[in-house]
Amino acid sequence: MSALLTGTPLADRVAVISGASSGMGAATASRLAELGAKVAVLARRKDKLEALVERIHAAGGTAMAVPVDVTGRDAVHAAAQQIAERFGQADLVFNNAGVQLVSPITDLRQDDWQRQIDLNITGVMNVIGAFVPHLTAAAEAGKSADLITTSSIAATRILEKFSVYSGTKAYISHLTRLLRVELGRKNIRVATIEPGMVDTELPDHVTDPDASKLMADLIDQIDVLQSADVAETVAFMAAVPRHVNLTEITILPTAQAI
Repeated sequence: MSALLTGTPLADRVAVISGASSGMGAATASRLAELGAKVAVLARRKDKLEALVERIHAAGGTAMAVPVDVTGRDAVHAAAQQIAERFGQADLVFNNAGVQLVSPITDLRQDDWQRQIDLNITGVMNVIGAFVPHLTAAAEAGKSADLITTSSIAATRILEKFSVYSGTKAYISHLTRLLRVELGRKNIRVATIEPGMVDTELPDHVTDPDASKLMADLIDQIDVLQSADVAETVAFMAAVPRHVNLTEITILPTAQAI
């Protein structure tokens, strides 16, 4: 995607991106920093985060690495405090950490089920719990305040072998609608992005050979989304005027039919 935004429309914003060590999270961190935001990047892989921060600094942006496993509630709250001490309270949260482990339910891969629930649901909730106070304070001060969470088209489409993953994403999409009832009246914009096929490392985590082949074939056969496409979308959602909330954006490759 060619850059749609120019200048520094996100100057004076403090952005937090979870799942930022690669893919959509890393691309979004770079793009938000390019547009003027101070960016705090969260993930488990410290080396990847530090390399990302170095790239952002080299490009003239401002960023900090906060290595953290978002499945740990206390650790996420400590990260939020660390960010506030250095950059101030966050007013833009891209709640993006997640994992996709697709398999037939009859395989009984319960460890995979639990890992998806822990990261895609518990991790998302931990980030919400740690940063809603930041967003509330920002909104009360008259600033834009954004909580944008990564869901998936799998939240609504019936895809074989995606049962647990799809269930976690359906939780996120509906949770966001419910949170908007509470937080929207406080002038906090609550939204989801629901991407289709993106060329990231996420499909590499799929352990079922048939599902893995389906995704690999799709990447080979059509012009799938790139992480930069999602990053530009998130940036646009955050840059629109404060009274505008782009609540649910589905992002598909033009040629994706499933």
